[in-house]
Amino acid sequence: MSTLHSEIPVARRFGGALKLAQHALRTRLDEALRPIGLTTPQCAVLSALEREPGQSNAALARAAFVTPQTMQSILANMERNGLVTREADPDHGRILRGFITAQGRKTLMQAHAAILDVEAAVMAAIGEREAERLTSVLTRCAELLSK
Repeated sequence: MSTLHSEIPVARRFGGALKLAQHALRTRLDEALRPIGLTTPQCAVLSALEREPGQSNAALARAAFVTPQTMQSILANMERNGLVTREADPDHGRILRGFITAQGRKTLMQAHAAILDVEAAVMAAIGEREAERLTSVLTRCAELLSK
C-alpha cells in the first residue's frame, strides 16, 4: 500500500465509505420497517422465501447475512407471528424448509413500499442516472469480491 493511501482515514477509503453507506442504509431500513413490525433480516427472509419457497435455515441465514444460530431465533419469532411456516424436509428430517404465509406476503408488500421510499430518497439526492451507475459498480464489486 502506498504511503499516501495509508494516510487516508479508513472512513474515507473505498471500503470504509462502503461500510458507512451500508450501515446508514441498514439504520434507515430498520427505522422504516419498525412500524410494520419487521427487522431488516426478517424482511430479507420474507423476500428470499417469496423468490424461492422452501429454503433451509442455512440458505436463509446467508440471504439475511446472519449466522444459522441467529436465523433459528429469527424464524421462530416469525413463525410465532404467523409470517412463515416451516416443514420438515421429506429427505432430511432435521432440515426445516421455510414458507411465507398469506400474512407474511401482506407484511412483505408493506415492507417493499417502505424500502422503496428509502431508496427514492437516496435517488432524489443523487439522481437516477448516478444511482443506476452506482448500482452497476457495486454489483461488479460484489461479483469480483465473491470469486
